[in-house]
Amino acid sequence: MKKLLLSSVILGCISPVYAQEALGFAPNSKSPVVNPDSTVTLSIRAPKAEKVSVFGFSAYQPIELTKGAEGVWSVTTPKLKPDLYTYSFDIDGVRTIDPANAYTARDISALFSEVIVPGGNADLYAVQDVPHGTVSKVWYNSPILGMDRRMTIYTPAGYEDNKDKRYPVFYLLHGMGGDEEAWNELGRASIILDNLIASGKAEPMIVVMPNGNGNMAAAPGHTGDGMYTPNGEYSKAEPGKFEKSMADIVKYVDSHYRTIPDKAHRAIAGLSMGGGHTWRTSMMMPDDFDYIGLFSAAVRWNGSGVDNSDEGLIKPLERQFKQAPKLYWIAIGKEDFLYDLNKDYRLMLDGMKIPYEYHESEGGHTWTNWRDYLVLFTPRLFK
Repeated sequence: MKKLLLSSVILGCISPVYAQEALGFAPNSKSPVVNPDSTVTLSIRAPKAEKVSVFGFSAYQPIELTKGAEGVWSVTTPKLKPDLYTYSFDIDGVRTIDPANAYTARDISALFSEVIVPGGNADLYAVQDVPHGTVSKVWYNSPILGMDRRMTIYTPAGYEDNKDKRYPVFYLLHGMGGDEEAWNELGRASIILDNLIASGKAEPMIVVMPNGNGNMAAAPGHTGDGMYTPNGEYSKAEPGKFEKSMADIVKYVDSHYRTIPDKAHRAIAGLSMGGGHTWRTSMMMPDDFDYIGLFSAAVRWNGSGVDNSDEGLIKPLERQFKQAPKLYWIAIGKEDFLYDLNKDYRLMLDGMKIPYEYHESEGGHTWTNWRDYLVLFTPRLFK
């Protein structure tokens, strides 16, 4: 009985500790440190570890850390290009975020630490002392998909104050494995828009970031599906179905926000799978979007649920370009695994004498490129 009473007292003392904030926690190393020469010094205390490395700074190749005093492992990277980098440590085969770095982002089921090396476009990825827009998580009903669904919507600074002003709308679509959080978290979309608008480089606009997976209502943890482990296959879009549901999204946005509801004031763009969604949606809704951006787009993908043959595409493309959009923008990296697919598609457009603009960058299928494409594409809109 005394043992039971003692156990109860101990549990009573311990339990509140678990419920409190982590006020007493302090990182046992300073990491990351961005140095004046654009190198980054990383460190982590792991006294019992035999090998520690870091992924994210060297083309997916690990950089090994060196063990120092008190079991603190550290390394300084080579000089880095300006960019936002996501990274993780590997400690004896176990991946982990940097415990000294409070800045993280989720990519599908993996959590990564973040650091910005300043300069160039990377300065647009950092929060600056400018007027900030509002980011909302909005639920809407999609009759076409038969469910309530969630999307992220950015309204520019001043939207709430000026009740008479109406705005153009930019629909921004994520890739496979992503969801309605991807563009704003990994892509830094709202921060980029804040900075571009404040500098006068982009028009004030509403940006709509829907969940492009036709069989999902929302990002993991925000549905009744429980706390499952997300993966690309679980969230794979149903072929062709999401594109049809874009009409539901446009209708909701136009009825709930102060939009300018016409083709000249709507843009759509997407990366990878979302680029494929953009490609097909713009053909299916030729009177709705005057600005189209294909970022590393999965065009002519066999799993798309549509006829991707040249013969099958001729009529939809002819219909779309009968009243040609103001901007049809294609961008891809030289090392992207979808490069040849995009090259073949451009050859078809050339053969049909369909006008488009093309941007080719270094690198592959990466957020480094997609953030850069967003920076290049957005100032072209609604001019």
